[in-house]
Amino acid sequence: MSSIKKLAGQTLWYGLSNVGGRFLNYLLTFLHVYLFKSAEYGDVSLFYANAALLGILFTYGMETAYFRFVQDEKKPYTIYSTGFVSLLGTTIIFVALLLFYRNPLAAFMHIDSNPEWITWLVLIVAADTLATLPFCVLRQQNKPRKYAFIKLANIFLTIGLQIFFFWIYPIWFNTTVNIGYVFLANLIASALTLLFLSKELLLIRWEFDKPLRNKMVVYALPLIIVGFGGMINETIDRQLILRFFEGTIEQAKSANGIYSANYKLAILIILFIQAFRMGAEPFFFQQSANKQAPETYARVMKFFVIVCCLCFLFIVLFLDVWKLLLTTKHPEYAQGIMIVPILALAKIFLGIYYNLSIWYKLKDKNKLGALITMGGVAITIVFNVIFIPRIGYFASAIATVLCYGFMMITSYWLGQKYYPVPYAWKKLFSFIALSVLLFGVHQLFLQLHFSIWINMIAAVFLIACFILTMLKVEKKEFQEVPILKKIISRFTFL
Repeated sequence: MSSIKKLAGQTLWYGLSNVGGRFLNYLLTFLHVYLFKSAEYGDVSLFYANAALLGILFTYGMETAYFRFVQDEKKPYTIYSTGFVSLLGTTIIFVALLLFYRNPLAAFMHIDSNPEWITWLVLIVAADTLATLPFCVLRQQNKPRKYAFIKLANIFLTIGLQIFFFWIYPIWFNTTVNIGYVFLANLIASALTLLFLSKELLLIRWEFDKPLRNKMVVYALPLIIVGFGGMINETIDRQLILRFFEGTIEQAKSANGIYSANYKLAILIILFIQAFRMGAEPFFFQQSANKQAPETYARVMKFFVIVCCLCFLFIVLFLDVWKLLLTTKHPEYAQGIMIVPILALAKIFLGIYYNLSIWYKLKDKNKLGALITMGGVAITIVFNVIFIPRIGYFASAIATVLCYGFMMITSYWLGQKYYPVPYAWKKLFSFIALSVLLFGVHQLFLQLHFSIWINMIAAVFLIACFILTMLKVEKKEFQEVPILKKIISRFTFL
């Protein structure tokens, strides 16, 4: 249990920076949907979707390769330096190529009038790429506090700069608010993040072990497919909506903006998963030598699913609140509110898949991981292409559930063959089913047309029911956590 406590502590700090920090950044979404019409917000979502795809190309799995090789090699700084020099060289090449084709890329993204956005996009990705391995060093050296501080500094800089550009800059220079300010603020914050990582950057000895680099790249190559496939599953729907939505380009951008704004309401689950992965990846590798590792992984999965279900309930039981925030000025965003529960469920499947995926990383079966991801990509693309012209962005939400459901089931099936882990599947899916059932109960309650305050009280009551049920069912597990043990002891019926 002590190892799980350590993981929980690290996840807390990584969560502070990723969940807490990005949640603050997410609040900017409500500012963006207030300032910009759905078609304009569609441009913002497409910008960051492309940034995510480029991020996979620029880093080409070097992050996971670092954690894999630093466990076995006796020269961690050689691994760090070799990986960083490799990333620096390829980043320079990628930046040069993309800037050379800036105008055609702007035309492809339907932002012909703002080719400078492509420049900012490329430079943001480049800065974030060069920060990748320094952040890995902080994680490997168990420095989650410093990691959290720098990540939060990046978030607060981004927020502060956007507030400056949206409210102060236009007054000083008598200009109108432009969505380009969102990207410019991000670029400045990313550049300053490298400055905050200067101590870690100074650890680089500028050594380059070519055989080691080749081994790292060979190990990481399938992970590029996994990463690319995963990011395609996360972002390609924005591209496909733009290409296959029935109507004009402006209508397609509007649909994209509506879909993207509502997509972000699944933020809690996504950000918890990201925070968990920050602590879990090095943790899982470190635990792999322990004979009790499979049992530990199974227990981690159980706690993970319970938290994901809580996040799901917090999202879907307060849809009325999120709807009000989204539609303060532009009511068209409300059209997509019912895709939120579908996407939130899909994110639970994604989180489970990430937990399951440890088997192919530990067994060096990354090619199988790539095949699973590409199967998900095929489902995403085919379903979207066929059904977007028929049912619009609802097709993208359904495709997301089908994709991650397939990846979760396939990964479990193969994982039990190569690295058996005693997951309590019946119990885990009963937790998910209970969450969905509580959402259904709340939807029926809404048909009584009470005030939003009564609806919120009902939502809180249902969440409390879920928590008490978990404390009852997992009483033995939770009693090993001091804080929860005290809570359980106060409720005799548990």
